[in-house]
Amino acid sequence: MFYYLNGKITVLEAGLAVVDCGGVGYACHCSNYTQSQLRVGEEHRLFTHVNVKEDAFDIYGFSGRDELRLFEQLTAVTGVGPASALAILSVLSPDQLTLAIMTGDEKSITRAKGIGGKSAKRIILELKEKIGGTLDFSQGQAGAAAAIPVQQSGKVALATAALAELGYSQAEAAEALKGADAEHMSVEELVRHGLRAMVMK
Repeated sequence: MFYYLNGKITVLEAGLAVVDCGGVGYACHCSNYTQSQLRVGEEHRLFTHVNVKEDAFDIYGFSGRDELRLFEQLTAVTGVGPASALAILSVLSPDQLTLAIMTGDEKSITRAKGIGGKSAKRIILELKEKIGGTLDFSQGQAGAAAAIPVQQSGKVALATAALAELGYSQAEAAEALKGADAEHMSVEELVRHGLRAMVMK
């Protein structure tokens, strides 16, 4: 219905931002992550998801399309509604949530209000493949690896390509994969090793 709203932020309250578009104030439910990037009186663009029910017409606004996409993926998980999805995105940035799902980090996801261990496991189970946690390393990744001028080949190159897809630089990926036992680890294990190494920095 609405792809985005572009206008001046007139109100910022807990979980809510009002965007003035042509004299009309649109109330958008927002995560803490999005709200941290908004300022009252400034022009901002919020990418939106509209939830229409018999007794409600709710707009959810996000500062970036990556967060909107994660919100929509979360709400597609069994038992996760808009309020729960917003709660998760309020304690984890899009990058942090992606990392938590890829590495099976249930603890980070359960930091969100109302999200228990079972829900966290379900989120990881249902979204891991969609987000990229179990990348198809057997096919389709070789091209990505070839596009990265890495000295190593094979599994390390594929792991480096996967980390690059998550927004890390070649130098960061190479540093994170130092010390990994590439001979005895699968590509996915190498990716997990690299992600954990960057989190521990």
